[in-house]
Amino acid sequence: MHSAVFLIEFGAIILGLGLLGRFAGRFRFSPIPLYLLAGLAFGKGGLLPLGASEEFVAIGAEIGVILLLLMLGLEYTASDLVSNLRSQYPAGLVDFALNAVPGAAAALLLGWGPVAAVVLGGVTWISSSGVIAKVLGDLGRVGNRETPVILSILVLEDLAMAVYLPIITALLAGVSLAAGSVTLAIALGVAGAVLFVAVRYGRLISRFVSSEDPEKLLLVVLGLTLLVAGIAQQLQVSAAVGAFLVGIALSGEVAEGAHSLLSPLRDLFAAVFFVFFGLHTDPASIPPVLLPALALAVVTALTKIATGHWAAKRAGVGPKGRWRAGGTLVARGEFSIVIAGLAVSAGIQPALGPFATAYVLILVVVGPLTARYTEPIAAYVTRRRGGPEAAPPASDVPAAPPTRESVGAGDDAGSAGRR
Repeated sequence: MHSAVFLIEFGAIILGLGLLGRFAGRFRFSPIPLYLLAGLAFGKGGLLPLGASEEFVAIGAEIGVILLLLMLGLEYTASDLVSNLRSQYPAGLVDFALNAVPGAAAALLLGWGPVAAVVLGGVTWISSSGVIAKVLGDLGRVGNRETPVILSILVLEDLAMAVYLPIITALLAGVSLAAGSVTLAIALGVAGAVLFVAVRYGRLISRFVSSEDPEKLLLVVLGLTLLVAGIAQQLQVSAAVGAFLVGIALSGEVAEGAHSLLSPLRDLFAAVFFVFFGLHTDPASIPPVLLPALALAVVTALTKIATGHWAAKRAGVGPKGRWRAGGTLVARGEFSIVIAGLAVSAGIQPALGPFATAYVLILVVVGPLTARYTEPIAAYVTRRRGGPEAAPPASDVPAAPPTRESVGAGDDAGSAGRR
């Protein structure tokens, strides 16, 4: 009987997601907000809470994030990653300053104390790699010139989590400095080792994985990705970082074959991830903290847009691409919820959980919309003020390391081959 209920519930979820996706496609916007609202409707405190399929949905959601980051990694080589990280690390510092500080300040203004300030600073700092990966695919922007800038910021944030999460865990647990330092050293060592293997031995990994049989290729790539992601997470490093670096390590025909085979699985499990996020949000907990969460969401949406615009301008991207980069970075998601969950479990501040949930829910719904409409709105405002924004001279900004062919010297979009 339990298995029958599970099949009915999970089948209804998949069917509903398909119908919502078709509805969103008809009106040419991202289906992510609809997936989240569906999760709210069928989660705790919703219209019809699920029971039998909840655990499976949780596992599927985790796989969804891993596949989203794997597919992003498949788009770029290890040398692309290293070049972009070297050129974009100042953008990571600006990202931290503009987006972590407002969250920390809000916690102090609300009287939650310094530990809660560190927690809320992390919640507002980190963009959602899962949501942004999905949005880039939905909008067909993976080949755009601003996309490497976006990915560099996301990877810098994810790698920063290897430092931040052990620190915040130690603060919340009240452990000694020595114990916290050991955890931090392990996390940094694992992240560095995985990156070194991806850069140094990527070709050997591709040869090992390579197979002319699609079935064998799919099984080996998927198994390797889940294995590395699991090991990374067990060692206090983001599973998303591990999956991304596996994608970076694969190259040539192996990457192209894996991309085509894994695309349908990515779309399925990514949709499940967004539903799962909504399932674990109690609608009744949102109204009391909605106004301060909304105010903080507005501030940090603007600071994320400023971050992306500045980073893309620094990389030599044209005016339209700068606004697209900023708008795409607005969404917060999985990391923000994880950080807030750690604080709630430690009993630091009871209101922090609902506040973070409301904040993330606002931006995870608004994020796909800002990704789509920030550039057109900026273009409209610019025209109203007296003309199109002029691109800066080539000597004013350093050129971004190219990962794809570009269309025209001043064009923002250039969709060409994979590598």
